Amino acid sequence: MSRTFLITGVSSGLGRAFATATLDAGHTVIGTVRNPDQIAAFEQFAPGRAQARVLDLTDTGAIAPTVAAVEGEVSPIDVLVNNAGYGVEGTFEETPPDTFRHQFDVNVFGVIAVTQAVLTRMRERRAGHILFVASMGGLRAFPVLAAYHGSKFAVEGIGVTLALKVAPVGIHVMAIELGSFRTDWAGRSMHRVESTIADYDPIFAPIRERRLDMSGQQLGDPAQAGRALLAIVEAEKPPTHLILGSDALRLVADARSAFDAETADWYELSKSTDYPDGEQIA
Repeated sequence: MSRTFLITGVSSGLGRAFATATLDAGHTVIGTVRNPDQIAAFEQFAPGRAQARVLDLTDTGAIAPTVAAVEGEVSPIDVLVNNAGYGVEGTFEETPPDTFRHQFDVNVFGVIAVTQAVLTRMRERRAGHILFVASMGGLRAFPVLAAYHGSKFAVEGIGVTLALKVAPVGIHVMAIELGSFRTDWAGRSMHRVESTIADYDPIFAPIRERRLDMSGQQLGDPAQAGRALLAIVEAEKPPTHLILGSDALRLVADARSAFDAETADWYELSKSTDYPDGEQIA
């Protein structure tokens, strides 16, 4: 069955891979790009079925009109893929509040606005798929990525809550937790905050050097991620979470095991804060 996908951020990287796989499968893709000169490059992949719209996710006032225009001019949106985003690398102490704010404007508030714009019509039709392209960084943390992790943990919480709310009206909500994929995320797309505090050098410097060295050599294949995205959209019972990449499987499992062990160590103290006659949350 041919569907119409709205995929944000299709000019490169995973967004381009998601769009290419979707077009190859015979679907229509409305892809958002940041600049008008990126339109032709995208639309040449499948003339007529590949259509680009210029959209900056920080311009939240433009999002609802853009979505309405797509649904009026092309067709109802069957699948939303919230892909657009970027990362910030820097120590927490040295990352300015405005840098945190912009990270959240794109990775969280832009995603919220797009999802809300699409959700009303999906709810009225009692059908649709909403995918949040998250990260293993929304399920575990690494040093010097506080702004990025904060945004992805937020997306995880929003996505799970939405999934519980809209499942009864026929809408599937899924989060894709990515490992390291061979894109420009760790290269030109990464915003790097200068570090000048020597106390952080033993931790920060090796991490930054390793991330730069690995850029272009990552384990994950974007084309395979595109095929995985289609597989869960086509599934009769799609997952709420899908971890992609063996590195993400291992690292998330390690973090969960450490969390479980720490919880067990402090279990009795945790219970000690209850009222004896209090009621448990259902």
